[in-house]
Amino acid sequence: MFQVNKQTIMAALLFVVNGYAAAQTAPPPQDAPPLSPAEQQKRFDEMREKMAKRQAELHDQLKITPAQEAAWKAFVQSSEPRLPSGKDASDLEKMNAVERMEKNLDNLRDHQARAQARLTALKNLYNTLSQEQQKRFDDHHKQVRKEMQDRMAKQMMRHDANPPAHQR
Repeated sequence: MFQVNKQTIMAALLFVVNGYAAAQTAPPPQDAPPLSPAEQQKRFDEMREKMAKRQAELHDQLKITPAQEAAWKAFVQSSEPRLPSGKDASDLEKMNAVERMEKNLDNLRDHQARAQARLTALKNLYNTLSQEQQKRFDDHHKQVRKEMQDRMAKQMMRHDANPPAHQR
């Protein structure tokens, strides 16, 4: 029987949390060539603009007070996405299986540490919010989560309808 442990749940949560940022822009077609660094930067900048707009809307909806502003800024800063360096893919090709696995684990540890920092900032912000603000925040988060799940489902359906050439 399949068992779900804490690490599995944490890995799935981390995937979902960071998937939100990645899901803000449309993925390239399945058999498309890799994006140029300029195109990657352009998509990253578009994603950051969308995130900033959404954060500004949430800030206004929550009616963040001056006393809450420091916690809000820390939360926003902790959510700042990082542009992938692109080095990992080429570096991984040069590594043996053990080195790749070690690199993957290092990346997961880094990912988990960033997620923990986001959680800490979220808790600090959440604890400064009134009950009404917390309800608005929770409703907003549910909406964002639903939108992300819908995008992921559409991407999976597109992927299933257009499998890579090696699977045809």
